[in-house]
Amino acid sequence: MTTQTQHHLHSLLSSLHTTLKTPKPSSKPHSLTITSTSKNPSLSGRKLRAAVIGGGPAGSSAAETLAAAGIETFLFERSPSSSKPCGGAIPLCMLHEFSIPLHLIDRRVTHMKIVSPSNLTVDFGKTLKPHEFIAMLRREVLDSFLRSRAEASGASLISALVTHLEIPSSPTSPYVVHYTMNNSRRALAVDVVIGADGANSRVAKSINAGNYACAIAFQERIKLPDDKMAYYENLAEMYVGNDVSPDFYAWVFPKCDHVAVGTGTVCSKHDIKLYQRAIRERVSDKIKGGKVIKVEAHPIPEHPRPIRVRGRVALVGDAAGYVTKCSGEGIYFAAKSGKMCGEAIVRASEGGDRMINEDDLRREYLREWDAKYISTFRFLDLLQRVFYGNNAAREALVELCGDEYVQRMTFESYLYKRLAEGNRWEDAKMVLNTIGSLVRCQIVGREMEVLTV
Repeated sequence: MTTQTQHHLHSLLSSLHTTLKTPKPSSKPHSLTITSTSKNPSLSGRKLRAAVIGGGPAGSSAAETLAAAGIETFLFERSPSSSKPCGGAIPLCMLHEFSIPLHLIDRRVTHMKIVSPSNLTVDFGKTLKPHEFIAMLRREVLDSFLRSRAEASGASLISALVTHLEIPSSPTSPYVVHYTMNNSRRALAVDVVIGADGANSRVAKSINAGNYACAIAFQERIKLPDDKMAYYENLAEMYVGNDVSPDFYAWVFPKCDHVAVGTGTVCSKHDIKLYQRAIRERVSDKIKGGKVIKVEAHPIPEHPRPIRVRGRVALVGDAAGYVTKCSGEGIYFAAKSGKMCGEAIVRASEGGDRMINEDDLRREYLREWDAKYISTFRFLDLLQRVFYGNNAAREALVELCGDEYVQRMTFESYLYKRLAEGNRWEDAKMVLNTIGSLVRCQIVGREMEVLTV
């Protein structure tokens, strides 16, 4: 390994905490500061009209923010009763920041096991403090709650399929949302549109936002006998290995009365059912006697879209590509992007009294989002390439996860979305341990070249 490569690796890992730095969220609601934007025309006699397409965490959070500020808001959701196949884990800070009632939580996970290809098992929850846990929710429960709260704030919920978005011919002409409801075609004219309609976003296609690579997540919900379910009372498991996924991980996450067993991949989507069978084989003794009650599959974006704002249209959540590598975390970032986009529109329109434009959305939403989070996404992308590329690297990953300092720094970043107070000596040891693991994997030189490109 060359001195230059060692320098690059040292710099990369030493910057782990700063790349994951995000401001500490406040549990108290705060009012938006609305500044004057006199260059935008006033909307005489009416409020700004906004359409939010998609009623998941991203769309509902955006709609709630807009409606609460007095903007006329329409929230479109195609299937309110359906749910996305998702592990359902959310960080502790989301409960406070988005005022999620505790009764919605199915399980409070305080133990997490990571299992390597050779079945080396590491307890990843050793450093959790007494009040800390990972909240596990069912997406249908969380999404329904967030939509109801958006309605209570004044948003009009429209249960309909949006077929396409008609782009205006002038900067101030309306966008026309075309949709079908009760077997009839309808249309709605609005001033601004937020696309929160997932990885296969029709809003993104309407504005030519570009394509991105998508993984596929496949998940079975399995109801276990009581004695088997007791094992997963407060335990979540992650499995890595070429057998369960060539580029991601598989999971067993506890829900209210069942477990979610699933896996994902981007490079070999056609083999997803083979990987699902493999994870079931890995945990066969633990789920013996279980009954499959639901099977789910869904695309998951692998990186942000090339274009996330065009005209008076902004993309949030999965439609924008806000899912992190390594962990596959998307719920918090979906809700956060929806909220930030809604706040940006409120500020730029002065509470809905003025028209907005593309520059407003780029300045108030996109730049703020990228400043806070884009380095995190890039860093986790690199970590996934380093540690998920082959079984040797996965063994090194699990080995590193056994270090309690690594665990504490990881939980501080994940649970609170903030920079943890590190220790210089422990940081140095973590870097040396990581270098040692990577050298054993013989992947240092190959992946560090990415940093110089």
